[in-house]
Amino acid sequence: MGFFAGLNAEKYDRQYSDRELVRRIAETFRPQRGRLLVISLLVALIALIGAAQPVVVSYGVDLVKGQSTFSAIGVVGAAILAIGVGNWGFNWARRSLTARAVGDVVLEMRTRAFEAAASHDLSFYDQFSSGRIVSRITSDTRDFGQLVVIVTDVSAQVVQAVMLGIVLVRTEWHLALVVFAYMPFIFAVAFGFRRLARRVTRRGMRAMAGVNAAIKETVSGIAVAKNFRQEESIFRDFDAANQQSYRVNVQRGFILSLVFPTLNALGGIGTAILVYAGGLSAAQGLVSAGAWYLFILSLDRFFFPIMNLSAFWAQVQQGLSAAERIFALIDADPNVIQTDARPAPRLRGDIRFERVHFRYAENEPVLSDFSLHIHPGENLAIVGHTGAGKSSIARLIARFYEFQAGHILIDGIDIRTFDLISYRRQLGIVPQIPFLFSGTVLENIRYASPKASEAEILRLARRIGDGEWLETLPEGLETQVGERGNRLSMGQRQLVALMRVLVQNPAIFILDEATASIDPFTEWQIQQALRLILQNATSILIAHRLSTVKAADRIIVLDHGRILEEGNHESLLARGGHYATLYNTYFRHQSLAYVERAREWIRGED
Repeated sequence: MGFFAGLNAEKYDRQYSDRELVRRIAETFRPQRGRLLVISLLVALIALIGAAQPVVVSYGVDLVKGQSTFSAIGVVGAAILAIGVGNWGFNWARRSLTARAVGDVVLEMRTRAFEAAASHDLSFYDQFSSGRIVSRITSDTRDFGQLVVIVTDVSAQVVQAVMLGIVLVRTEWHLALVVFAYMPFIFAVAFGFRRLARRVTRRGMRAMAGVNAAIKETVSGIAVAKNFRQEESIFRDFDAANQQSYRVNVQRGFILSLVFPTLNALGGIGTAILVYAGGLSAAQGLVSAGAWYLFILSLDRFFFPIMNLSAFWAQVQQGLSAAERIFALIDADPNVIQTDARPAPRLRGDIRFERVHFRYAENEPVLSDFSLHIHPGENLAIVGHTGAGKSSIARLIARFYEFQAGHILIDGIDIRTFDLISYRRQLGIVPQIPFLFSGTVLENIRYASPKASEAEILRLARRIGDGEWLETLPEGLETQVGERGNRLSMGQRQLVALMRVLVQNPAIFILDEATASIDPFTEWQIQQALRLILQNATSILIAHRLSTVKAADRIIVLDHGRILEEGNHESLLARGGHYATLYNTYFRHQSLAYVERAREWIRGED
């Protein structure tokens, strides 16, 4: 594995110029105009006070040299004290306002980034690690906030340097020319590190995103790892990502650590030049001792903003890289594109596929010239081998993926013209492995229908096996399901997921039936819940159980995206074709007759 393996940009990443980034950042801060105006005024006041300090000291040196009196020394001391108190007060006010403005902007950017991530279709998450996306929403927004704080700090010092420059020119323009002539050398070196710093910083952030992705995947799959005793293996995977992040960031530190020592050396050379030139001028009586001291003192204040900017160049580039990554996530083009946003009326559930072509990746077609008509209220079961395209049909109806050609019509209306939110409100989907959120059973059932009353939910729950499944829950509807529902059995999770759909009362129901083994009583309860849903909806059932297949109004048999056979259970069995082969392979052992014959055969062997 190469040193920088795994640090490549995501496909949706974009390269923004500094001008574009500054423009986007400025747009982000537009709602904070009032605070930013006050902050700017405070920065100017801080800079004015900071620039006044060496001038007052210089004036005091000349005053004491000419007339060393107690009153003169007291005036200078009082002025310095007033400058210090004022500098503290204005700095406190500036930092308080900056913290509030930055906090509001980071909140907004984090919200926009999360909304963008949540709005992307499932194909987006097929391609990109969720751990890396989380890193952009959390870590990168925090780094962007630090950028703004650093910029306001350095801005105050730059304004202060400009004011000091004006004072220097008015005091002694010959020495001022020496200072100004030397400045381009420092600027050239400081900004020479810009591109290199951006590159190594972006690489370091990608490495950290890799660590986040490894942690998330490991924690999500910890049960599987423990089942197969792979704790050492997952530690090696994490350690590899962590070591890579360590190496990349150490290299980044080595590169960025060159900046400040280099500029410090240049600053020392500049100070030596000014001391020599100013000393000659003072010895010849061309400048006063106070003016010479003012130049020496102000030189640090000139160089300090540049050196400070360079010292924080890592954070500056980290903040710009963070902004770049956040904007890339926000700007990522959606794969699912709607041509209109018409609100979906109450759907009848008439679904048509007209010569649809669909693929997940280039040169890997899943559906080719596929046509299918599902009638309103029909219960359609789809069977076929793995990879036949069963789940793809359901995902296209749910508009989770974009098809490449053809048309999908819902009640005669192009599916691409619906407002997705109003359309999906009428879909009820139960995936193969039901996902439950941390919380109570009641909260999970209400997930899609928050206004459903507890009494209504209990009424529906008791229609499933007379509500006996509720008695298996320790605290009934208030039972905590745990993370991803791990406190419930698979059968209980399926019942909760079905209840969630039943309460929603969808017009179109999609079930990717689970293959997990469950006891006969739980299966009977699941079939009862299914019947309650099926009687009011057009249903697409990706069937794995014989009971579900037999109950369907129509069965279609898929193979590599083509419909081989269709009909009901008895007619397809009578044909002796592909469905009969599937039945004998996958479904037959679930039938009661088969179980009884197998039991008799075992008894005969005994």
